Amino acid sequence: MTPEYPPNTSWQVKIIQVFVVLILIVLSFFILTKVAATLASGISNESTAVVTIQEGVEVEFTVASGATAARIAADLAQAGVIPDAGRFESAVRSAGAGNQLKAGDYLLTSGTDYDTLVAIIVQGPEQVEVRNITVIEGLTIGEILESLSEQTGYTITQLAAPLLNGSIKSPYLPEEPPDSMDELVKWEGLLAPDTYEFRIDATPADILGRMADTLASRVDQMDWSALEALELEPYDGLVIASLIEKEAKLDDERPTIASVIVNRLEMGIALQIDATIIYALGENRGEVLREDLEVESPYNTYLYPGLPPTPIGGVRVASIEAAAAPEDTDYFYYVLISSDGTHGFSETLEEHNRKKQEAKDAGVLTP
Repeated sequence: MTPEYPPNTSWQVKIIQVFVVLILIVLSFFILTKVAATLASGISNESTAVVTIQEGVEVEFTVASGATAARIAADLAQAGVIPDAGRFESAVRSAGAGNQLKAGDYLLTSGTDYDTLVAIIVQGPEQVEVRNITVIEGLTIGEILESLSEQTGYTITQLAAPLLNGSIKSPYLPEEPPDSMDELVKWEGLLAPDTYEFRIDATPADILGRMADTLASRVDQMDWSALEALELEPYDGLVIASLIEKEAKLDDERPTIASVIVNRLEMGIALQIDATIIYALGENRGEVLREDLEVESPYNTYLYPGLPPTPIGGVRVASIEAAAAPEDTDYFYYVLISSDGTHGFSETLEEHNRKKQEAKDAGVLTP
């Protein structure tokens, strides 16, 4: 008996293969469509989310360089400037301003209508006129106010007001001035010398507040453990820094002069620093006379041991650093020995007197 073979089915296999491929294509298209819809939904939800804002509040806002309209819209909503990021995007599209939004810093008012907000950011940040104000090191509080008055046009009374009425704070401000002294003396040494950039319309409080904050920040950044071991506080370090500021002309000598001050404090020896006499007198006549050493003042470090009650002027960072980290020496004396500002340091009074006489002989010191 001859066997029977199944009919040829190759065409059926091909049809099934084509059918499977079509099903896979349809499934892939469906999956991709769902993914795209999900992503689009997420973006849409972020950009069209409505938030609650408090209207009429001034908000400092920065448009980052290269930020898209969608990114700016989301940031505006997050900052509380607008309630609806989607409406801001719509306003951008309506204005055809997608490529005209300018990066920069803005002062915006929450609740501003969307078209106005778009126009503001298209125009760009307000160009504010600024000026530099420089306060040099070593000035007393009175001299600082005089310098600021000359540079800004504000009167000394106007400049002193925010220091006296409590609108400016400092963590290092003493509660009371030294006995019988002006209230402004509390601010001695608490305004950082530097060159600052201010808006042309900066107020006295703006200027002095920034100077006070800068000084406090500089003091806060120091490690004061070396002085704390001597039971001295950061404010005492600031007083020491002001003495260094007046005495040192060369930066590399500042830590050495600090060591002399600390050594004398530790031994209970009067500091005998002429700069404190000049401060007590209220004027610098170019030399300190013997009778000046008897002036009755808490700043007279010839009469009274220890530190003066406040700093005696503004200080640079190098002086603060030296006060915080005095050099480890056995020096108790120093004297100017060169016109370039170099000092000679001594451990004994005998050595000090010899160097002092040599400086006189060389014409560095007056006889």
